[in-house]
Amino acid sequence: MTTTTLSLADLEDLVSRVLIANQTSESNAAQVAAAITMSEADGLKGHGASRVPFYAAQANSGKVNGNAVPECHDVGTAARRIDAKQGFSYPAINLAIEQLTALAPNCGIAAAAIANSHHAGAAGQPVEQLARAGLVGLFFANSPEAIAPWGGSKALFGTDPIAFAAPREKEAPLVIDMSLSKVARGKIMVAAQQDESIPEGWALDADGNPTTDAKAAMAGTMLPMGDAKGAQLVLMVELFAAALTGSLFGYEASSFFEAEGPAPRTGQFLIALDPNRFSGGAFANRLEDLVGEILAQDGTRLPGARRAALRDAAKRDGVTLPQALFDEINAMAG
Repeated sequence: MTTTTLSLADLEDLVSRVLIANQTSESNAAQVAAAITMSEADGLKGHGASRVPFYAAQANSGKVNGNAVPECHDVGTAARRIDAKQGFSYPAINLAIEQLTALAPNCGIAAAAIANSHHAGAAGQPVEQLARAGLVGLFFANSPEAIAPWGGSKALFGTDPIAFAAPREKEAPLVIDMSLSKVARGKIMVAAQQDESIPEGWALDADGNPTTDAKAAMAGTMLPMGDAKGAQLVLMVELFAAALTGSLFGYEASSFFEAEGPAPRTGQFLIALDPNRFSGGAFANRLEDLVGEILAQDGTRLPGARRAALRDAAKRDGVTLPQALFDEINAMAG
């Protein structure tokens, strides 16, 4: 397979130009491009450049409002409700982070509900930003239907990621980011784009049969991690991200992969905590005690270690895109 390698700066510039050429404001394009580029650098290709054609097509059709300006509403001392205005999620998430980093140190805990939103991207990015501000972060997001309730056959829930991050005094934050399907749907989407098969056990086809065909999997349902227990976690995240924010459930939301149709109007929910207030100043040492015990065992590593290594390599060497994807994106820049 032929490829093209780009520096992170060049990829971010290209993505921004594509979005601006497809009915997106400069400010929103810059925020979306930064998130996509970071995902590509971290090796999370399902949230990286592969999303650009879908984002651009949806902005151009009006399914996502590329010019939306999110609105923040004060609904409590340390509670905020943000209306994404059917635009990209990233500007709304960035606004939530700005609010939470101001509120949590004063109140100990703060939360933000984001409504009428879109694809949330890599769930670890918002909580990592909170952790770099010295806060413990939790993030919940829902997405269009992909997972059936346990024992059922019709998809109701999205793959609904959950993420957690904690600050460390001398190291990069500890970041845990996971989709609640056995694998992120974006990985299957990438496999479908490249006509590659997927491992058995990731998904079922439209008839409920196990499949290794990525395109059939995209038309079918995903399997939850942890089977029945995972399905219960998906339900929990769906309630956090959709019910608590007043957004659409997965079975009500339109696809993130199709240009036509109504806005998905999915939701995100963020929580930020000041670890020093709750721990009496002991959190940093307690975290390092546990990290030390984990790493003392042979064969262990911390969550996010691979992602951090890939990010360092991408800063140095750039990122590599399939030639067909690069050509498609480049043609959209005008």
